[in-house]
Amino acid sequence: TDKETAHAVFLSIDDTNNSIHLIINAIFTGVFYNSLCQLWSHYFKHSDALAWQESSLLLSPGNYMQRQTLRLLSSTASIVFSVLATQASAQMFNAVQLHAAAPGQSGGMLGVAALSTPEYQGSAKNRKLIVPVVDYQWANGWFAGGSNGLGYNFSGDPMFHYGVRVTGDIGRKEKRAKLLRGLGDIDAKSEIGAFFTFNPGAATYFGSSVRYGAGNDNKGMLFDLSAGFTESWNRNLRTGASLGASYANDNYMQSFFGISQAQAARSAHKIYTPKAGLKNTYVSAFVSYMINDRTSLNLIVTSDRLAGDAKSSPLSEKTRTSSIVAAAAYRF
Repeated sequence: TDKETAHAVFLSIDDTNNSIHLIINAIFTGVFYNSLCQLWSHYFKHSDALAWQESSLLLSPGNYMQRQTLRLLSSTASIVFSVLATQASAQMFNAVQLHAAAPGQSGGMLGVAALSTPEYQGSAKNRKLIVPVVDYQWANGWFAGGSNGLGYNFSGDPMFHYGVRVTGDIGRKEKRAKLLRGLGDIDAKSEIGAFFTFNPGAATYFGSSVRYGAGNDNKGMLFDLSAGFTESWNRNLRTGASLGASYANDNYMQSFFGISQAQAARSAHKIYTPKAGLKNTYVSAFVSYMINDRTSLNLIVTSDRLAGDAKSSPLSEKTRTSSIVAAAAYRF
C-alpha cells in the first residue's frame, strides 16, 4: 500500500542518517585522537607518538587488532584533517558557531564546496578549490569539523559557547608565487586555543577566540574578534553578514609577512621585521536557500583587508582581497 511504501521510505532515510552518524563518529574519533597524539608529541617532545598511543589505557600493547585499527584511524584522520585544514583556509577559524545540530542534540553536516581564495595572505591571485564540507557536534559538548576545528564546549546554555579546541594552520608553500621564491615553506601546524561566543538571540552573535602554534617557530598567535547576524525572509531563504578583525603576535607576523636575514640572502627581498599588531579586518555576506528541511545551497562572499605591518610587507601584493565560497550541504 501507499502507507507501507511511505513508511519504508522513512525507515530507509532514518537508516541512512544513522549510518552517517556512525561513520562520522568513527572518523572524528580517529581525527581527535590522532590530533591529540600529534600535539602531545609536538608540545611535550615525545619521541614516538604511536608508542604513546599503544602505551595508553585505551590500547593494550599485545592486541594486534587494536594496533592495526588505531593505525587505520590515524591514517584516515591525517587525510581528513588535511582536507579540513584546506577548507579552513577560507573559514579562518575566526569564531566558533555550533549550528550543526539543535542545542543538546547530536548532528552534523556533509557537503561539497567550491572555493576561490587567495594563493596566500596578501596575494593578488586567487586559486580555485573543491573541498568537502564536514562538521559534527555531539550532545555532550564535543565538536569536530572544518568550520570550528576539534574541541569541547563547556557550556550547556545556547546563549554562551566557551571552551577549548585544536585547529589547523595550512602554512604556505614557496612554489605558490614568484614573490615567495627563496623564502622557504611554512609547514602546516596544529594550533591549540580557546573561544568564547555570545549569542544574545537566534540571529546575532559576538565571538572571540585565541589560537597558538602557527608559523616557522610554532609560536604564532592570533586573537580574533567577530560579530554577525542573520535574517530569515521566509521558510527557505536566509541572508546574513559578519565583520571581524585579527591581532597577531610578533612570531606570527614574522613568519607570514617578515623577511629574515637568511631569507633576504636567498631572495630578492630586503630584511623586513614586522611588529605585533592588527593583522587584518574583514566583512562577509552570505545567502542560504533551503531546498528542503535538510538540504541547502549557500553562497558566501568575503572581503579581507590587511592592516598595520602586514599591509606594509613586501610580500603583500594586494591590500584588499576577496574570497567566494559556493556550497551544497546536507544536515543529518
